[in-house]
Amino acid sequence: MIRLPVSVADLSRRSDAEEQMDADDLDPAIYSAVVGDLARVNTVTLAIRPTLAFLARAARGAAGLRILDVGFGDGDALRRIARWAARRRLPVALVGVDLNPRSEAAARAHTPAQTCRGGAIEWITGDYAALAGGGWDVVISSLVAHHMTREQLVSFLRFMEREAARGWLINDLHRHRLAHAGFPLLARAAGWHPMVRQDGTLSIARSYRPDEWAPILAEAGVEDARVFRAFPFRLCVERLRT
Repeated sequence: MIRLPVSVADLSRRSDAEEQMDADDLDPAIYSAVVGDLARVNTVTLAIRPTLAFLARAARGAAGLRILDVGFGDGDALRRIARWAARRRLPVALVGVDLNPRSEAAARAHTPAQTCRGGAIEWITGDYAALAGGGWDVVISSLVAHHMTREQLVSFLRFMEREAARGWLINDLHRHRLAHAGFPLLARAAGWHPMVRQDGTLSIARSYRPDEWAPILAEAGVEDARVFRAFPFRLCVERLRT
């Protein structure tokens, strides 16, 4: 069933409508096409920039980084990080974990036979909580927070706060009227999958605004986190310990 985008008037509060790509019965081929197009969206919208800037700060004085990417989807963030680390000659261990088994299949299919300093990217299907005690320097996520309930997000924040020795970053969307109105036009012009157009608009409606993060962080017991906007229409939450 095709869902109509949430109206602009509804953006005064966060939507809890479900996205089509989260359906358990979604055809793996369709899922692969959708996350492949989402990787293109990330490229066009410069989504990796806040993540790489954060990693550059987290890596200061480090001989290498052990990085966990939660909810890797297509795997595009870890591929970009691998290239970034190779240019810097920074040894990295890159691990992605995603609950959806379709993500691992898509990431493997879309990732060339490449290695980074420290080894190949490792894809894991499962719950991030099972990876506690993994010796992570950094935990990151991109376009994941808005898929979570508040309870799930608080649990995720607590996990990152416990497990990330050098810090963590949530890279997500900003619930903004211009983004909500403009994304369907961009997606149609680019010829992205219809589900990307529909779910992408809903994702914006499901995402947070800056002032909504403070009570969530407080509930998770997180102090000294920085909430900041990144062009265009990204909202990030960063906790840096170095």
